[in-house]
Amino acid sequence: MLETLRQIVLEVSETTDLHQALDIILRRVRQALGVDVCSVYLSDYDLRRHVLMATSGLNPSAVGTVSLEFEQGVVGMVATRGEPVNLDDAPSHPAYKYIPGSGEEPYHAFLGVPVIHQRKVLGVLVVQQREERRFSDDDVSFMLTLAAQIAGAISHAEASGRLANQSGPAGGGERAFDGLPGAPGVGVGQALVVFPAADLRAVPDKLAVDVGDELAAFERALGEVRAEIEHARAELLQGAPEADALFEAYRLLLSGEGIELDTVARIRAGSWAPGALRAVIEEHAKVFSNMEDAYLRERAEDIRDLGARVLLRLRADERGAPDYPAATVLVGAELSAADILQVPRERLVGIISGRGSANSHVAILARALGVPAVMGVDGLSAGKLEGKELIVDGYRGRLYVDPGVALKREYLRLEREEQELVADLQGLRDQPPVTRDGRHVGLYVNTALISDVEPALRSGTEGVGLYRSEIPFLVRDGFPSEDEQFKNYRQILKAFHPRPVVMRTLDIGGDKPLPYFNWEEDNPFLGWRGVRVALDHPELFRVQLRAMLRADVGLGNMRLLFPMVSGRAELAEVVQLIDATTEELIASGLEVRRPPLGAMIEVPSAIYEIKGMAELVDFFSVGTNDLTQYLLAVDRNNPRVAKLFDPLHPAVLHALQQITTSAHAVGRPVTVCGEMAGEPAAALLLLGMGLDGFSMNVASLPRIKWLVRSFAYSEAVEILNQALGCGSSATVLDIAHEAIEAHGLGGLIRAGR
Repeated sequence: MLETLRQIVLEVSETTDLHQALDIILRRVRQALGVDVCSVYLSDYDLRRHVLMATSGLNPSAVGTVSLEFEQGVVGMVATRGEPVNLDDAPSHPAYKYIPGSGEEPYHAFLGVPVIHQRKVLGVLVVQQREERRFSDDDVSFMLTLAAQIAGAISHAEASGRLANQSGPAGGGERAFDGLPGAPGVGVGQALVVFPAADLRAVPDKLAVDVGDELAAFERALGEVRAEIEHARAELLQGAPEADALFEAYRLLLSGEGIELDTVARIRAGSWAPGALRAVIEEHAKVFSNMEDAYLRERAEDIRDLGARVLLRLRADERGAPDYPAATVLVGAELSAADILQVPRERLVGIISGRGSANSHVAILARALGVPAVMGVDGLSAGKLEGKELIVDGYRGRLYVDPGVALKREYLRLEREEQELVADLQGLRDQPPVTRDGRHVGLYVNTALISDVEPALRSGTEGVGLYRSEIPFLVRDGFPSEDEQFKNYRQILKAFHPRPVVMRTLDIGGDKPLPYFNWEEDNPFLGWRGVRVALDHPELFRVQLRAMLRADVGLGNMRLLFPMVSGRAELAEVVQLIDATTEELIASGLEVRRPPLGAMIEVPSAIYEIKGMAELVDFFSVGTNDLTQYLLAVDRNNPRVAKLFDPLHPAVLHALQQITTSAHAVGRPVTVCGEMAGEPAAALLLLGMGLDGFSMNVASLPRIKWLVRSFAYSEAVEILNQALGCGSSATVLDIAHEAIEAHGLGGLIRAGR
């Protein structure tokens, strides 16, 4: 059974066609269990019906026409309970519902299992038998395991099928896909898909601009791979002549009768070379995957490897930068900061990512740029979106594909209202961030690039609460020199002088690996990152510290902040390096000073060491993104659990309250530099905690200033006390949103004004 399961999962995962995926399941399951009928019902949540989508054994004409209401029949019972139903005589069960025309009359034995993906029932997998029969525990286990394994593939194939077969209602055929709100706002534009250099499955469909150019590029790439293989063959055969058969197989696959001929034919038919290659590789690999012989099945991976090698050379041969549409919605299965920063800012109107959450670094960058984003879109088939018109709703976390006229008109109206609100909020630029009962709250910006300076100053910021020094490291192909870093830091400090600038030392690792200083870890978020890297590589850390201290000479507005500090002992090592570097520069004749020092509270252990750490630093800054991740044990970039990442979780709120109380008890100010500070509902609760300052992306600052000036501190304290008594984040959010709406600030939490 295990081998059968493996084969079914492999075949289903290789298809992006829903009907093909279902056909594979039906054929394989019916064969494995020796049953008369195998059927798949998919759950339509708009119609609230379970629809018969594929069958082997029932009336073929029933497919797509026979359906059951939610909770109706034994199929509905399986879906409602979310567990198997095993009946030796289904027609005698009280819940049984016979549908005329289905062809179910002769069948008695019934076994149905739910297909569940990320807590959502996608449908029901059913087998039936003519004679009465109680299916064995092994049969039930097989079906349950299969349903769990194929759920993700079915979700992906269903999404791809919806994109490939636009057959919606008159007026537009629009399709909606749900994800997670990444950055607020709405955007309407054209999809441009980006994908990793050697990821064949992510390659989008495109028409060739010039067939001749595409053919030449493909032949060039193919020639390079052939030469590489021949070179490897010559090197290896000197010590292992028995491997010659493998290289001969590679040569034949790349020959005119194999991949080459088929790819050339597709290019001549109008496809661009990467898309043609992807389709051909999929076809060839599928042939081998379906073979019974285990050795031959494994050759499917060889084919994919060859395809990836050719694709890599095609990507290296790409001509010029992408042609970005005037209104670009950037789409990818997994986007990077570099992908986003390459798009001309004036053309970027939206971001869609198949992976990530509201607090992944792509979402953080989107908020910093003021670009609406939707993250973790379930079942996203990015390649199918190339060139399509999209609507991005960053408030609801929703993507619309090929919107109808009415929907597009409504979102264009909301987009205009958003722009009007932003323009109106600029009037608050020179107003102080003071509550209605006179409490001042420092409002600062998070920044990383020189280009952020002008919009930050226009926002009315009181300074920089977090300068992410790692961004210039991430967009290079090597470590910047001390002088290069010095020039960069000096520009930032001078631009904001005399306002304070909190510079965080290099924070790499986790989801921010350096391409030229990378390492493999099983769990990077619990691994080598932040000050752990700095302490292990003092030669790199000291270079950065020297550059920062030199940049502050004559200005005096720099503050230093250390990331990923786990406790006092670790912090003491960092402070020793600071002192040694300061003394070294003074000895060289520079008039440097030891700036105010701060520690980030993002590792839970640090919460309990605030008193000891306060002896070494002058302030604390809470990184709510990582603190939430670690408190809830949720990888915020993992699509399986990203929905569990919740900064408004009661445990997170209680931890933040404890941090604030502990810091103030030892006379240290505490700010929040995580993304909570720029989210209106969260900011209202943070205001009630008595935090000294909020640091956020530039786009959020005018909105949060509006919120601060609209509430009294006493009101925020009362709302916080209500929230701290809640048992769920949903209730917390309702309380905050109700208060925000009641104060006439609805435009902060939804599209429009």
